[in-house]
Amino acid sequence: MSARILIVDDDGQHQAAVAEMVSSLGYIADTASDGEEALEKIGAAEADAIVTDLLMPRLDGFQLLRTLLERGDLTPAIVLTGFGSMEQALSIVHGLQAFWFLEKPVQRGVLATLLERAVRQKQLLNQAERLHRQLSGQGRLMDLVGSSPPMRQVYSFIQQVAPSSASVLITGESGTGKELVATALHRLSPRADHPFVAINCAALPETLIESELFGHEKGSFTDALERRAGCFEQAHQGSLLLDEIGEMPLATQAKFLRILEEARVRRVGGAVEIPVDVRVIVSTSRNLEALVRENRFREDLFYRLNVIRIALPPLRHRKEDIPALVDALIRDLNRRHACRVADVHPAAMAQLMQYHWPGNIRELRNIVERALIVAHQGALLPSHLPRGFPSPETHAAPPAPKAGLTLRLEPGGPLRDVENAYIQLTLKLTRNNKRRAAEILGISVRTLHNRLAQIAAGSRQDHHSEPVAAGVAENGGK
Repeated sequence: MSARILIVDDDGQHQAAVAEMVSSLGYIADTASDGEEALEKIGAAEADAIVTDLLMPRLDGFQLLRTLLERGDLTPAIVLTGFGSMEQALSIVHGLQAFWFLEKPVQRGVLATLLERAVRQKQLLNQAERLHRQLSGQGRLMDLVGSSPPMRQVYSFIQQVAPSSASVLITGESGTGKELVATALHRLSPRADHPFVAINCAALPETLIESELFGHEKGSFTDALERRAGCFEQAHQGSLLLDEIGEMPLATQAKFLRILEEARVRRVGGAVEIPVDVRVIVSTSRNLEALVRENRFREDLFYRLNVIRIALPPLRHRKEDIPALVDALIRDLNRRHACRVADVHPAAMAQLMQYHWPGNIRELRNIVERALIVAHQGALLPSHLPRGFPSPETHAAPPAPKAGLTLRLEPGGPLRDVENAYIQLTLKLTRNNKRRAAEILGISVRTLHNRLAQIAAGSRQDHHSEPVAAGVAENGGK
């Protein structure tokens, strides 16, 4: 929709000329003959920018700007003056917070530039106002839900950093909603009308990650049958989310750092560097500081990304948000599954509140979705929750090792054997649920699969030998 520009001038001929110029620039031109009429029109329909003369009958330009300022209306105003007085113009710009001033006669090119900037300024002001209403309203921001103190801190930080183009690091356990934060940062930024591209570094094989990120030229490798733009090019003028950045290979990290510093990307197999304008957002469930100490993440890249950090709390640290989250999930899932669940029985809610939620909001969504489909309509009851789901009386602490499932350690062996044994023990504890085991171990599923492959390879090499350092022992090691 075109921006609306209000032209305030008592000189009908000059007013018409400026209105025609504004219309030719693609804006909707509205007119008023003095400040009083301008205030009436602004009250009826908000303007995106104001172009106003100074000397007018009834209410002049000075009084118009002063009235708007007192009302808290920060609509950008471009002041027209025929006096040629720099001192007076600067007084208006700074004292009355006018956007800029133009001497008559108005030049079309100059007006075009100022209007473009003024309209963009108004859009940013509107975004900030919408965000303020959301933050002070119902405990939600975009698709983020919750009014607990930790979440209000997150909302406040999003509000502060969204208008900038600085890189952002989002940290938090798996399932806490890191992609939702990235989406909110994009939608509340000046880049909202441009692409938002998200890629999961942990889900890509090392052989393909550079092609996905940077693109490739035709014939640059065996399956490169045609030229392909990478994520940086696809997100040009928008935002790019790199999820699980801790899983990015070291060689790729070096190239990524160079793109951050130079804002240019070279496709795999290409010879030309392509300028890119991208706001980079990265997220991780890993401890990047620990990865730096282990030489698995570049220190210079870490410091480059760790300028602005948003840390998401786990669900167990903001349990007061669970009722609001469940309500939002039910409304969404009712539409998706054509169900008519109206509310949650207090006993069922008590069970949801008692659970420790190791899988965070992702696990909560899965539990609620399953219960909603079973219930279909009416109230969601305890009987609709999965069999074995903790009752309110259950302590609901993280699962303790089962009796007879222990880790036997003996000094003198390599550390890798201890790690391998602990991985096997954790898999037994989770009944071979690799995703849950990876969460407990603090590694990605891909890393877990790689370690299991290494364990299997080592087992094949020395299957005749007995372990000397560590092992998983059942029945108390007997």
